[in-house]
Amino acid sequence: MGENSHNVVILGANGTMGIGAAVVFASAGYHVTMLARSKDKAREGLIEAQATARAEAVGDHVTLGTYEADLAKSVAKAGIIFESLAEDLALKQNYFEQVDRHRRPESVVATGSSGLSIAAMARGRSDSFRSHFLGIHLFNPPHVIVGTEVIPHDETDPTVVKAIVRALTKRMGRKVIVTKDRPAFVGNRVGFKVLNEVAQLAGEHGIAKMDYLIGPQTGRAMAPLATIDLVGWDVHKAIVDNVHAHCPDDEARACFAMPSYMEAALKRGLLGDKTPELGGFYRRIDGRLEALDPQSGGFKPFKAPEKIGFVERMKALHHVGRYRDAVHVMCEAEGTEADLVRRVTLGYVSYALNRVGEVAHSSDDVDTIMGFGFNWSPPAVLVDLMGAREALKMLGRYKLKVPPILEQAAASGKRLYSGGLQDYGRTFVG
Repeated sequence: MGENSHNVVILGANGTMGIGAAVVFASAGYHVTMLARSKDKAREGLIEAQATARAEAVGDHVTLGTYEADLAKSVAKAGIIFESLAEDLALKQNYFEQVDRHRRPESVVATGSSGLSIAAMARGRSDSFRSHFLGIHLFNPPHVIVGTEVIPHDETDPTVVKAIVRALTKRMGRKVIVTKDRPAFVGNRVGFKVLNEVAQLAGEHGIAKMDYLIGPQTGRAMAPLATIDLVGWDVHKAIVDNVHAHCPDDEARACFAMPSYMEAALKRGLLGDKTPELGGFYRRIDGRLEALDPQSGGFKPFKAPEKIGFVERMKALHHVGRYRDAVHVMCEAEGTEADLVRRVTLGYVSYALNRVGEVAHSSDDVDTIMGFGFNWSPPAVLVDLMGAREALKMLGRYKLKVPPILEQAAASGKRLYSGGLQDYGRTFVG
């Protein structure tokens, strides 16, 4: 990446992911130039970055600037230009045109997009730009969550990919996978399928009940609807709409259709944690927790759902690290709620492992990004905990597409997850 490789420029440095990227690069010893529309906006980004890192020393590695005054000269000295603007293809292309005019031929240009086409963003740019362009998808908050996707397009120079992967892993301590340039890549493609499916089910079964059923005991750090509130409804919509529009042959395409009650709430400005006064699935008013009522569109005082026996047994077993026993409770439980939990959980396993070959290069890559990017139990861990033959049988029961790699595991009797046994507790997050 040349003699200026220690210089990083961030476009959109006052946004959530731009701030996070600044922390990641500055903490690794890069000199970071944070650019925004105004110096005040850039300064706000730096203050937030220092608060995020809990270290004012982050500022020692940072220069502030604006697009109008500083983009040309800062890009000309940079080894890496990291774009973290809004998920708007035309907006990104406009800034990439400016970057292309001023960048050094050997500099790497990366987008932090959470799922837009890498090839489309590079279209129309110079040969040098296209060969040095790729995606670096960080997960929020990136200074805590180390899972990272690197997404080349067909014209990205393989040596550039190798250099970026080496920098991310060796210098920045990231857990990196290289994915294919498909909508939402691997992590968001799999994760938001599940999140949106739970949101759809909440329209019938209620917010609190779905977060209770598909809670940490099913292998995730946070309940699904609370996760959407954290991510932001606008981001959620951008990701699921992108997949729904551009993956017409996806076996789970219906799971990416935004629920109508969410669309209506979005029009009223509800974005989740980004709009605390308006809320999302949840909101706090004068210290009281409320939950959205999908039927009326209004909020009601939060009422914990009635406890369900098999869920409570799973939670107790999960709490003491008996993950295999907790999964077996899920597999053997009876009733409509148990069917819901199995359908969502087995749907996750089926969908995730069927992305191998289409988006992911291997099941190890899927496991890595779901474990280290989403803080969810990797699908192969769930397969091993329930047993490959049992998993295969249940996929058939729910008419879910069977991944070839699962058929091979069932036939061979071998464990599907490639990590050591000590990894089970670390990746089955609770």
